[in-house]
Amino acid sequence: MSTAALWLTIVAIGIGTFVLRFSFIGLSGRMALPVAMTRALRFVPAAVLSAIILPAALRMPGGGIDPSLDNPRLIACLVAAGIAWMTKSVLATLAVGMGTLWLLQALL
Repeated sequence: MSTAALWLTIVAIGIGTFVLRFSFIGLSGRMALPVAMTRALRFVPAAVLSAIILPAALRMPGGGIDPSLDNPRLIACLVAAGIAWMTKSVLATLAVGMGTLWLLQALL
């Protein structure tokens, strides 16, 4: 593949990505979404965040999956989830979750 073809491909993909993402932003004020879709979209951030965090919490440093309570990442996630549920504070959740993880990593 020539250099010009490579750059043309990169630019075309970039424009396509921009148009696709901007279409939702540009049309959001002009079109009303159905109520069921609006309700369903409220759960997207939580679902995406869970899909990112759970594999990281279960991953062992050497590779593989460790769902046991000997896993400091899993314990820190459970503690952070409890703090988030009780306080509804992002800052408290981050502080307690990271503090728990660092403490457990130092002890184990």
